[in-house]
Amino acid sequence: MADAATANATAAPQGAPLTGARLAILTIGLALGTFMEVLDTSIANVAVPTIAGSVGVSNSQGTWVISSYAVAAAIAVPLTGWLARRVGEAKLFVSSVTAFTVASMLCGLAPNMETLVVFRLLQGLVSGPMVPLSQTILLRSFPEKKRGLALGLWAMTVIVAPIFGPVVGGWITDTYTWPWIFYINVPVGIFSAASCFLLLRGHETKTQKLSIDLIGLALLAIGVGSLQMMLDLGKDRDWFNSSLIVTLALTAAICLSFLILWELTSDKPIVDLTLFKDRNFALGVVVISFGFMTFFASVVIFPLWLQTVMDYTAGKAGLATAPVGLLALVLSPLIGQNMNRLNLRAVASFAFVVFAGVSFWNSHFALNLSFAKVIEPRLIQGIGIACFFVPVTTITLSSISDDRLAAASGLSNFFRTLSGAIGTAVSTTLWEDRAIYHHARLAESITPYSDATTSYLDQLRQGLGLANGADFGVLNDLVTRQSFMLATNDVFHLSGYVFLVMAALVWLTHPKRGAKAAVGH
Repeated sequence: MADAATANATAAPQGAPLTGARLAILTIGLALGTFMEVLDTSIANVAVPTIAGSVGVSNSQGTWVISSYAVAAAIAVPLTGWLARRVGEAKLFVSSVTAFTVASMLCGLAPNMETLVVFRLLQGLVSGPMVPLSQTILLRSFPEKKRGLALGLWAMTVIVAPIFGPVVGGWITDTYTWPWIFYINVPVGIFSAASCFLLLRGHETKTQKLSIDLIGLALLAIGVGSLQMMLDLGKDRDWFNSSLIVTLALTAAICLSFLILWELTSDKPIVDLTLFKDRNFALGVVVISFGFMTFFASVVIFPLWLQTVMDYTAGKAGLATAPVGLLALVLSPLIGQNMNRLNLRAVASFAFVVFAGVSFWNSHFALNLSFAKVIEPRLIQGIGIACFFVPVTTITLSSISDDRLAAASGLSNFFRTLSGAIGTAVSTTLWEDRAIYHHARLAESITPYSDATTSYLDQLRQGLGLANGADFGVLNDLVTRQSFMLATNDVFHLSGYVFLVMAALVWLTHPKRGAKAAVGH
């Protein structure tokens, strides 16, 4: 990049630093914008059957409400750095929030599935810069010594929003109608956009006249879009037994391979892959991606297990899931505020040890588990969340200069988002495959010659009056539930080992000690 362009990029935003109430309002505005965007990645999940029935399509067609948003957002996130350099960080954030709010209203007003999918695509495209820019603007707005606190406040929204998304979505769908899962974004978006527009005037970053890397953009859109669609549709299409999934996988592999080669040799890349030359950034992205992927697997599997195996209602499953956010909400700002006093690698490693311990705890669950015993490990897991995201994000950005911060934040958030999609696809597939395996193994012991089998069937026939095959139906249901219980234990057991590997891997980084590590100098 030319020296003049670099000089422009590194120029600090104009205007006096925000303090007091103005800084507090800006923080709330940025946090609400982030919360709204992250919430929309999961809030529609529980409403798919209702939406599909309302617009007259099947449930499988209804999943495009989720897939369209995820594909568009995945493409847009890594473009954050390039867009921010072109139009300015504050202007880009306010524009994205405004467009997201309008798209949300249009989603609620959509008269049919085709229109809803188009508006969800639009919503996903404009949402891309919101999360990474909210992080970058917060870090720039806070005094240097309090940037750890800023990162802690930001982390709360990113981690807690996906957890509460299904709970909020289910409650709104049951209490009102499905369009309200989109309408609730409107007042939040208006406040976020208005507060940031008013408070960030005079604090815009310098811009550059950048040419558009059309080849890189095309490779990114096709490659990432194909990869995201493969992950979203793979399980329902039986993965590589489907010609569509094979085609998507090949397209993603070819386009992303050429994208890497093209961007590394381009003078003005649309995605700055040279960021991975920084040791802390590269290792930080690996740690946060695998950590978030494994964490998100539990976010997906836990409510599935509760509703399909333990016969919890959606509301009760939400109540059992929610405690994970309690300690995270309390501890994240405290961790961030004391970042300059802490050894970041030790805190992050401790987080992964907590995650591993909770995973191994969960791997011993049984069908007779009480509600109180279900929520105990979820409460403890909140400690790990608070100690995970803030330190690892700080480590990742610790050596990045200010002029590349938006690009680094966008790229790291892209991998975090993509890892969540991979975690969902891998965990649900593994869960069902292991359930099939355990069902087959358990069924081997159910024979007419087994005393346990004949005794149980006699109890069903005499105690409940079941006969003519109904007794075998009850027995098969019991075996199926036990199979999924064992499969759930397997997923959590594997997750525990992945977390332990991450606890060790984080020590390969060399972050700067203290608050300055929050943004890089």
